[in-house]
Amino acid sequence: MLADLALILFMVTAAAMADAPTKPKEPSAPPPAAAPEPPVQSEPLAVWRFAPDGPALGPWIASQQPDPRQQLTITLRYNPGQQAAALAQGSALAASAREFGGPTGARARIILEPSAQEERLEAVAALAFDQNAGATPP
Repeated sequence: MLADLALILFMVTAAAMADAPTKPKEPSAPPPAAAPEPPVQSEPLAVWRFAPDGPALGPWIASQQPDPRQQLTITLRYNPGQQAAALAQGSALAASAREFGGPTGARARIILEPSAQEERLEAVAALAFDQNAGATPP
């Protein structure tokens, strides 16, 4: 009886192999790369705006309630001729945020927005729970 079952199994396998194509299938083209998802943006919990008589960004961050889920977004609006100054100020603000902000300051995101309406460089920072859903904190 075992020999009969083995013979049946052999015949079924041979029949299936006879129907198999002789040429291996060519690999299909890889799917196009998905565009990265834009960051999720929520309502800010706290907003800082540069003012000559106001607090600096670092001490302002230190005065906020720390939460590792928060993201600091620094937005710089500048006249197109001030791009170098905007980059320099963005780097300085991010460094200040890292120094005073703990885990929140370490994840500062800088956004540069050219604007023809701006006569001078405008700096705004916002704390919000707007990390990417799948992102892991550094």
